[in-house]
Amino acid sequence: MQRRHFFQLAAATGGAALAGPALASCSTSAGAADGELVLWSHNAGSPLEIAVTEDIIAAFNAAQDEYSAKLEPFPQDVYNDTVASASISGDLPDLLTVDGPNIANWAWGGYLQVLDLPAEVTDRFLPSTLGRFQGEIYGIGHWEAACSIFARQSVLEAAGVRIPTMDAPWTREEFDDALQRLVADGAYKHAIDFSTADTGEWYPYAYSPFLQSFGGDLLDRETHLSADGKLNGPEALAWGEWFQGLFTGGLASVESPGGAEDFMQGKAAMAYHGNWGALAAMDLYDDMLFLPPPDFGTGPKIGGGSWQWAVSATAETAGAGEWLATATTDEYVAQYAEQTGLIPATDAAAELTEHYGSEGDLRMMVEYSKAYAVLRPETPAYTVIASVFNQYAGDIIHGGDVQQSLDAMVAEIDADIESNGGYGF
Repeated sequence: MQRRHFFQLAAATGGAALAGPALASCSTSAGAADGELVLWSHNAGSPLEIAVTEDIIAAFNAAQDEYSAKLEPFPQDVYNDTVASASISGDLPDLLTVDGPNIANWAWGGYLQVLDLPAEVTDRFLPSTLGRFQGEIYGIGHWEAACSIFARQSVLEAAGVRIPTMDAPWTREEFDDALQRLVADGAYKHAIDFSTADTGEWYPYAYSPFLQSFGGDLLDRETHLSADGKLNGPEALAWGEWFQGLFTGGLASVESPGGAEDFMQGKAAMAYHGNWGALAAMDLYDDMLFLPPPDFGTGPKIGGGSWQWAVSATAETAGAGEWLATATTDEYVAQYAEQTGLIPATDAAAELTEHYGSEGDLRMMVEYSKAYAVLRPETPAYTVIASVFNQYAGDIIHGGDVQQSLDAMVAEIDADIESNGGYGF
C-alpha cells in the first residue's frame, strides 16, 4: 500500500488501517531489549479495565526480574490514529490492544508478530477471541461480546408472540409477524430498536450477521479476493430489501440513539443490542429476556471478535510471551469479565464469574457466542469493507436503492483489493 493510500484510508476508518508491507522496514523500535515492556491500550476511559491490567503487570513484575512492564492507556477515540502514526515512525510499543477485525490489516502491514503461545493456552479460548491472519494467531482477547434480541416477557406475552429458544429460534416469517404484533395496539412507537445512530463499527458488527443469515456475506471467504456475488447477489438483495422495509414501514427508527436508548426509555418494544447493556436492562425491567437472533435461512448469526492483545513486530518475543502467559490465566480473564460485564474468553473463567457461569443469568450469551458468532472477514481489506458497509448500509436504511447500494459496495471493495495486489491471498 502506498503511503498516500494509507493516509486516505486511515482518515476514513478512524486510523485503523496501517501502512502496507512496503513501509514495514521503517520500524526501528528496540522492543524490550532494555528489559522494559511497554504496553499500549485503548481503554483510558475505563478505569476498571485499567485496574485489571495493572494487577496483571504487578503480578508479572513481581514474579521475575528480567522484564519490567508498564502500561500507557489512550482514549479510544484517538487510539487507532496514535498506533497508525507510531507504525510509520517506528515507535510502536511491545504489546498493544487491537480491535479484532483490524488484526489482519495490522499483521499484513508488518507491525505484528505471530503470538508465541502454546496450543494448550489458545485452545482454551473462544475461537472468536483469537485474531488470525492467513492461519496464524496474532491476537488473543480476554473477553467477547454477543448481541441478542432484548425483550420483556410481559410485552411478548401480551402481544401473543412466541418466545424463541436456541432449539427453535424465530423464522423470518415469525419475526416479521412479531414486529407487527408489537406495534399493533400503539403502545410502542417502534417494534425494535437497532441503535442506528451508533455508526462506525456497529453497522458491520451488528447488521452484517443478518446479511449472512440470509445467505450473503461481506466477501467471498474462500478466495478473499472479491465481494461480487456475495454482497450484491440475490441473497444480499433479499436482506437489503427486508432490512430497509423495517425502517420505511415504521417498525424501526431511522435515527434511534446508540445504546438501545429507545428500548430503555420505553419507546421501542424490543432492541437488538449487546450483552454489555444486559445488566442495565435487568436493573430497569424485572422480566428481561435475551433472545437468540432470528434464522433468516442459514441459521442465526451474530458478530464475533472484540479487542485483543497483540505483540508488535519489533518486540522481544520471549518477554512479550511471558507477559501474555501471565495475562491469559483464567483468574485475569474472569477479572476482565467482572469489570466489563462482557463474556469471559474461557469456560473455566466463566465459572468464576457471577453472571456467565453454567448457572448464571447471562449464560445464554456464552452459548450464543459459541453457536452463532461469525467473525468479520479476516483480511486486510476489512478496514475498507467496514467503511464502505457503514456508508451504504446507512443509505439503505434511509431509503436508497438497495441493488445500487450493494453494487457500489462491491465495486469499492473489489477496487481496493485489486489495488493492493489481493492483500497476499
